[in-house]
Amino acid sequence: MKIRLVKGSDYYAISPLINEWWGGRQMSDKLSKLFFDHFTNTSFVAEKEGEIIGFLIGFLSQSHPNEAYIHFIGVHPDYRKHNIGKTLYNEFFNKVKQNDRNIVRCVTSPVNKASIAYHTKMGFEIEKGDKTIDGVSVFTDYDGPNQDRVLFVKQLV
Repeated sequence: MKIRLVKGSDYYAISPLINEWWGGRQMSDKLSKLFFDHFTNTSFVAEKEGEIIGFLIGFLSQSHPNEAYIHFIGVHPDYRKHNIGKTLYNEFFNKVKQNDRNIVRCVTSPVNKASIAYHTKMGFEIEKGDKTIDGVSVFTDYDGPNQDRVLFVKQLV
């Protein structure tokens, strides 16, 4: 497996895969081309034999000089449980530390139980929201009406 920085043309390879990788959930509209053009120094692709098997789109916060944000991560379903996600996260964490930052944030939907479990396993803490769904603290209407979200934070050491 090879990890490399994302490039603009990766959008055209990754975008058609997103909904498939998410089991038919409509997710591709959450990852626009601009992320592949403007965050190339902090976003990564995992390849095996020239095929994209994973990606992470992240960036350094412009508003919070000690923070970074992971916007989207995906691993091909056939390659899950092979530490690809962990490898991509660690690449991002290293880049964050190189830029003298030590807080990483990310967000997921409360219905995405696998994401919640994965992030807590990776050492992220769930931020206290304003209500609880299925035992998980969430922020009501975070991304608009009826768009509750789970917010995560991780302190890098």
